[in-house]
Amino acid sequence: MASGKNKNQSSLVLHKVIMVGSGGVGKSALTLQFMYDEFVEDYEPTKADSYRKKVVLDGEDVQIDILDTAGQEDYAAIRDNYFRSGEGFLLVFSITEHESFTATSEFREQILRVKEEEAIPLLLVGNKSDLEDRRQVSAEEATAKASEWGVQYVETSAKTRANVDKVFFDLMREVRKKKMSESKDNGPSGKKKKKHCCVL
Repeated sequence: MASGKNKNQSSLVLHKVIMVGSGGVGKSALTLQFMYDEFVEDYEPTKADSYRKKVVLDGEDVQIDILDTAGQEDYAAIRDNYFRSGEGFLLVFSITEHESFTATSEFREQILRVKEEEAIPLLLVGNKSDLEDRRQVSAEEATAKASEWGVQYVETSAKTRANVDKVFFDLMREVRKKKMSESKDNGPSGKKKKKHCCVL
C-alpha cells in the first residue's frame, strides 16, 4: 500500500525554493517555522539543509522543496550549483542589520548571473520585524529596492510567525506563474525558444 502513497507524492508538482542571505539573518529560523511551526533561536548553521513539505496552494496539492543555504556562501562553485537548481528565491536580510540588506544586491547579482535570465521568481524578505526598536533598515528603503528590482517586499518575523507562510506561498505562486508561461512559450513542440540577450 505504501507504494501507492509514494507514487501519489511523486506526481505532485514540486516547487524548488532557495533561501539566500547573509549569515545570521534568520533563513533557518524562517524555514523551520514554516516547516514545523517552531521558533529555533540558536540554530548552528553548518551545512545546507533541504526540506520537503506537501502544502495546498490555492486548492491544489503541491510539494515545496526548500534549500536552506548556510555557510556555503564562500564556496562559489557550490553556491552556483544551488542557485542553478532553484526555481524561486527568498532573499532574506535582517531589518536590524543594514549590512545584510546591502548584501542582498550582491546575492541577486549572483543569482541572475547563474540563471542567465532576468525574470526570476524572487521575494525580498526583511526578517526580525519583531525587533522594531533595533531597526536599521526602513520599510521605505527596502520597498524602494524591491520596486527597483520589480519584486515584492515582505517583512517577516520567524519568532512571531508574522508573514512566514505568506512569503513561501507568494513565492510558490510566482514560480507557478513562470512555469505556466514557459510551458506556453515552449509551444506544442516542447522546445524552448531561445532568448537572445543583448549586451548594453
